[in-house]
Amino acid sequence: MGCSSCSNNKSGVPNGCKSNGSCGTGGCDKMSVFDWLENMQIPTGEKPFDIVEVRFKNDRKEYYRNSDGLSLYQTDIVAVEAASGIDVGVVSLKGELVKLQLSKKKITETRSLPAILRKANEEDIKTWHAGRDEEKRIMPRARTIAIEEKLKMKISDIEFQGDMSKATFYYTADQRVDFRELIKKFSSEFKVRIEMKQIGMRQEAGKLGGIGSCGRELCCSTWLTDFRSVNTAAARYQQLSLNPQKLAGQCGKLKCCLNFELDAYMELMKTFPKPNTTLQTEGGKARHMKTDVFSQTMWFSVESKD
Repeated sequence: MGCSSCSNNKSGVPNGCKSNGSCGTGGCDKMSVFDWLENMQIPTGEKPFDIVEVRFKNDRKEYYRNSDGLSLYQTDIVAVEAASGIDVGVVSLKGELVKLQLSKKKITETRSLPAILRKANEEDIKTWHAGRDEEKRIMPRARTIAIEEKLKMKISDIEFQGDMSKATFYYTADQRVDFRELIKKFSSEFKVRIEMKQIGMRQEAGKLGGIGSCGRELCCSTWLTDFRSVNTAAARYQQLSLNPQKLAGQCGKLKCCLNFELDAYMELMKTFPKPNTTLQTEGGKARHMKTDVFSQTMWFSVESKD
């Protein structure tokens, strides 16, 4: 859960970077949300919102009811209800901003949400860290087994439940995979209940993290959650060279950032003549070559009379 370059203290909070679990390197707190209402007092007579956002490994976040009214703060480690057993995560957001997150994810029914059981005790945290260590240990073996089964899939990540009663294997594949035999071998090898979950290439990049060609952390691992389709038309509108090596991100797909300024380009292009416009000059016909939307300049080339 913490950075690889810093150690964790007994509470599970990274202490090497001295930023209480929000260092922004991608390992401590992916998809973090700044709580700008944290220091504001609740109006008299109002009760605090009892739904809390809890972060687990990488970018996985879930919502839980604080039905017991526990005094919780960001970075508190809590034990929560799971489908079977107990899971352990870190409080990433609480209060009124959680309402906005629920609305964004279109979660309207909160009464059926699982509950926070307690603040994690020493035994919970010890088991939780043991699970993180076990994930690293079994990853090479899990990939080897998948190769031996000749399955066209890639195991991207493994996540143990907080009580280590279940392991979720995240994988990518171009087509449907029959992994029934693989689950049997995983169960026999690792002695744990297995769940397989397929993710896309972009989601894989978000889970694993990394540095983009811009020199910054990948958008998909720090803040981007809305994965819209990207096509080469976005590059054409921005007059970028259609070079697959430059346009592709670490996921192998077209970079999501190609969409970021696309609307601005499309709006500005409406103020220019159409690209197929031909000018009649003293030297002959001139055809459009290039447009710089920001300097509001168009280049034309005069056809040779020869």
